[in-house]
Amino acid sequence: MTDPEVLFETRGNIGLITLNRPKALNSLTHGMCVEVKRLLDEWAMKPSVQAVVVVGAGDKAFCAGGDVVKVTRSYKAGTTEWRDFFHDEYLMNIAIAEFPKPYISLVDGIAMGGGVGVSIPGDLWVATEKTLFAMPETGLGLFPDVGGGWFLPRLPGETGMFLALTGARIKAPDLYALGIASHVVASENVDDVIAAFASSEIKTVDDARAVLDRFHADPEPAPLAEVMDDIDSAFAGVRMEEIVHTLELNEDEWSQKQFKILMSKSPTSLKLTFAQLRRGEALDNFRDNMRMEYRMVTHVMQGNDFYEGVRAILIDKDNAPVWNPSALDRVSDDDIAAYFENLGSQELDI
Repeated sequence: MTDPEVLFETRGNIGLITLNRPKALNSLTHGMCVEVKRLLDEWAMKPSVQAVVVVGAGDKAFCAGGDVVKVTRSYKAGTTEWRDFFHDEYLMNIAIAEFPKPYISLVDGIAMGGGVGVSIPGDLWVATEKTLFAMPETGLGLFPDVGGGWFLPRLPGETGMFLALTGARIKAPDLYALGIASHVVASENVDDVIAAFASSEIKTVDDARAVLDRFHADPEPAPLAEVMDDIDSAFAGVRMEEIVHTLELNEDEWSQKQFKILMSKSPTSLKLTFAQLRRGEALDNFRDNMRMEYRMVTHVMQGNDFYEGVRAILIDKDNAPVWNPSALDRVSDDDIAAYFENLGSQELDI
């Protein structure tokens, strides 16, 4: 008998969610998304559950993303599993964002893609010395979904655009400096944090914050602080081409490194992600963002680059994707606008 993919328990005053696929770095499956939302709906109505805490099983990852290999194979096979996955994952993201009680993520390990989506929409996000955060979707021919269009443009300056386009991997010092992590605790103290939540009265987010304050320790200075001005200067362009051109012309080592990174990404994904963040910045609520991202991902599935990125990075692992179109100037504004078109009867059911 196989272990459940996600574990739920009530412990004292909290509901505890444990993402339980450690051998797969706790990557999300469709069933996990459905179950998390179902339990959140149940716990929202249960007075004895004062807050929800989510963790990942094992010692490597909180959640390394979604099962995109399965998603791409579903579309190629003509089944609806891919649509069901994104639909229910996004409903889970909304349920987290709108959960009426404190929702705390203890992100002890890798958090990428879908792992960000099961944590960031909540109230408090806790990093440890083992935390590694990234939104690497432009290298997969996708875009930073699961709420990226909402939270990334709301980070300081142009750091959200930088993280979204480059897929940069950052750790606790940067996460805390950017305000992604509300607290930083030692990995060895995570179990004690859970126990403290379970035994505390938690009526508000401030109550939950007070529990975490007891374990928090300021991290080392943030490496990104040294290049914050460079990020704001280079990634503030009004067009994707302007960002690339600025980096290409700057001869310093950091700019040249970012230019080379961007040149390895899907041109379509870069332009789509740029448009996503600029549009997301103007939206009024998280639901509207998820409706937008569902339109985007549905159109992405009809293209080439997502399958090619998954093939090159996750299946064949040759790290040599062949993007089509192959250059930014071959991706028109009209091409990008089409990704945001209304889906009619296929719109996200919210």
